[in-house]
Order: sequence, then C-alpha cells, then structure tokens
Amino acid sequence: MIAIDNTRTRRLANAVGLAAIVGLMAYALYAEHILGLAACPLCIFQRIAFIALGIVFLAAAVHGPAGAMARIYATLGAVAAGTGASIAGRHFYIQNLPADQVPACGPGLDYIMDAFPLLDALELVFTGSGECAEVNWSFLGLSMPGWTFLWFVGLGGLAVFANWKRLSF
Repeated sequence: MIAIDNTRTRRLANAVGLAAIVGLMAYALYAEHILGLAACPLCIFQRIAFIALGIVFLAAAVHGPAGAMARIYATLGAVAAGTGASIAGRHFYIQNLPADQVPACGPGLDYIMDAFPLLDALELVFTGSGECAEVNWSFLGLSMPGWTFLWFVGLGGLAVFANWKRLSF
C-alpha cells in the first residue's frame, strides 16, 4: 500500500461527503418546491440531521484534522448520521404500517413547536402522523425515507472512514 498525504486525502473525503449532502439538500428542495411534495415533520428533522452532518464534513474539510481532532469529527459525523438514520428508520416504519394502524393526521410542525413545550413537541413529531405515513415518492421501490436511511448509513460510514484512522491507498 502507498501512503498518501493524510491531510489532503482527509480533506478530499470530507469535501466529497459535503458535496453529496449539498446535492441531497438541493434535491429535497427541488422535490418540495418544483415537484410539489410537501415535507412532513419527520422529513424536516431528517433535513436538519443532513445539515448537521454537512456542517461536520465542512468543518473537517476546512480544518484537515489529524489525530484526536480527526476522531472527534468522526464521532460527530457518526452521531449526526446515526440520529438521521434513526429518524429515517422511524419514518420508513410509519410508512409501512398497515392502514388501520397509521396514526391520525396531526397539526403542522409550526403549530406543534409553538403550542407545546419542546420535549412534548418532539414526542408528538416522533410519534408520527398520517401525513408522515403517506408515500408520494419512490425510486426502485424504495420511498424517500428508505433512501435517506441508506444515505445516512453511507455518509456516516464515510465520516468515520475519512476521519478515524490513517488513510492509505
């Protein structure tokens, strides 16, 4: 194996992760504003998790960390990706419930965040609602939350791979 300059390789890997997230967020906005697919509360939280992961990738790409600091970026990336994967997994689960078990549609996210204390609002959002169960987009038989779950797993793996240990090719 040939050892490549760790800093440059690490920066490039993190930049690739950031570019993927920018592309995913651009598609999410395209799907919402051009295709007319309204984002449910769980979709919004998945976007927030992608943005958090993107911030980790951006910081790591700019910083070009080594040693313990690189591992901190790996850990932060894994936490952001794991959180997003958990939200996407819950969303996918709700979408695949039998019709008689789907929760009733609830109020919108803006109202929930304004009317309830934060912990109660989060509990209501993660319980899911009928709007979160609706599948209005799929690709290769997998709904958007299924794809976002896969992206979170892949990008979380990239964050750990790019930042945890010495890179060599």
